[in-house]
Amino acid sequence: MSPFLLTRTLPADATDAALRADVLSGLTAQPKTLPPKWFYDAHGSALFEEITRLAEYYPTRAEREILVARAGEIAAASGAKTLIELGSGSSEKTRHLLDALPGLHTYVPVDVSESALAGAAEALLAERPGLSVHALVADFTHALELPDSPGPRLVAFLGGTLGNLLPEERAEFLASVRARLSPGDALLLGTDLVKDEATLVAAYDDAAGVTAAFDKNVLTVVNRELGADFPPDDFEHVALWDPHHEWIEMRLRARRALTVKIRELDLVVQFEEGEELRTEISAKFREEKVREELAAAGLRLDQWWTDTAGRFALSLATAH
Repeated sequence: MSPFLLTRTLPADATDAALRADVLSGLTAQPKTLPPKWFYDAHGSALFEEITRLAEYYPTRAEREILVARAGEIAAASGAKTLIELGSGSSEKTRHLLDALPGLHTYVPVDVSESALAGAAEALLAERPGLSVHALVADFTHALELPDSPGPRLVAFLGGTLGNLLPEERAEFLASVRARLSPGDALLLGTDLVKDEATLVAAYDDAAGVTAAFDKNVLTVVNRELGADFPPDDFEHVALWDPHHEWIEMRLRARRALTVKIRELDLVVQFEEGEELRTEISAKFREEKVREELAAAGLRLDQWWTDTAGRFALSLATAH
């Protein structure tokens, strides 16, 4: 079996420090916000896996359809010997690319969760004993130091996660990716596409209430990690389409006026009845917008693939 290397680029206390900073800044802002990355403890990750199987939640199925149908074209266009996946998680979808890249030498999964990386690498190496895996425990929204590996390299950022970043954050992220691409390297980007409001809202507010539980899980994380006393049942999950920004917003709306104490931050937060805490944006894209944002970062959109229903897109971009 090929060796599995793991490099931790985050300090041991980085997650705790980031949570403290995000909660302090977000809950003292107007309007109040919390970043979506704090949904994903073990329970939140399990809830999200359940969401991806819901009838209303189309993005995962649509992206997988493209990967299955187009993996060979992606492989031929990139010629990648190294695949770098940002926010790799279980590396489940990546298997379609791994199978299609006959000359692949190294897979570099990047995630903040060391346990997710180790579990995924163990499974992949059992299936593909010739593969070299060099995992990075890192936050892909910050500058990445990538390991030396054979080129050309394909950087994959799947799942529509780009849409969770605000426009200025997207610009910074894409520029940071561009700065790490050498001639011949490419970026494979997943983006959810603009469509009718009813379909979009249903995808983020399913009838079974799984997304509502997922949304409220951020309060449970803050309660557990920072000694807060959020009452999750006193918040209502809300999903709204913003046609001006062309994004979905997930929010938690206070059902009554309440006071929340966050012991570890020595912070007291007041909520008025009906006040909303924004927990996620999920921007939706059009081809021209993706092309423009890539170009602004110094990247050229070379290939554009969608599922048969035109709901989701994968694009391949190279440096220019």
